[in-house]
Amino acid sequence: MISLAKPVQLGWGVRREGRSLWTRNAVKGVSVRGERRKRDGRNEWRRWDPSRSKVAASLLKTKNKPSDLLPESGSSCLYLGASTGGTVSHIHDHVCGSGNHHEGHVVAVDISPRMMRDLVKLSEKRSGLIPVLADARKPMEISPYMREKATWLHQDLSIGDQAETFVKMTGAFLAQGGVALLSLKAASERWMEGGDLARFEHSKRIIEACEHLDLIETIDISVFEEQHVVFFCIKK
Repeated sequence: MISLAKPVQLGWGVRREGRSLWTRNAVKGVSVRGERRKRDGRNEWRRWDPSRSKVAASLLKTKNKPSDLLPESGSSCLYLGASTGGTVSHIHDHVCGSGNHHEGHVVAVDISPRMMRDLVKLSEKRSGLIPVLADARKPMEISPYMREKATWLHQDLSIGDQAETFVKMTGAFLAQGGVALLSLKAASERWMEGGDLARFEHSKRIIEACEHLDLIETIDISVFEEQHVVFFCIKK
């Protein structure tokens, strides 16, 4: 007989079953990237694939409580580098819920018009999701869309100076005590002797030198995403 893993609730809209993650689908009957869906009573859950989401990978690989990395339902979130909205949709499931009955606010920023078309289409059925076509390195382009300071921020940008941008944007938008995740891709950083490890260490030093952030953990997600780590921080 096959033993099924008992679900472990990580938050209102996120749960873990063995090695898989699921979010409570805010738009029943609809998958965003072709992911599997399943029913549990009146609720429908969507599989959150860690090989396609650095946030999901972090939840599975952190040495801290996974729930500590998640935003609260009904909170204000800022996602820098939202791409087509795959991970954003799972965050929305948890933060906003169906019809945004949690009254959450997820601001999803991307600089690409092509990505923005997908985000706008996604937002049409997901109240509380705010797509923003802007440069994620420029606070003045984003601030008009923020109803308040964010209590959760994730940055996933394929640029050089990722850590410097992270420090600037958390300083501008993250509330005291807020959670900040930096998904850092080594290949996007400038070349330096020592390769990927040197780039990770350089970025770590920048974050540690920042007066407004506490670095809680450097999460190795290379089993899901090569050349990546995620820095988990709290705003002082």
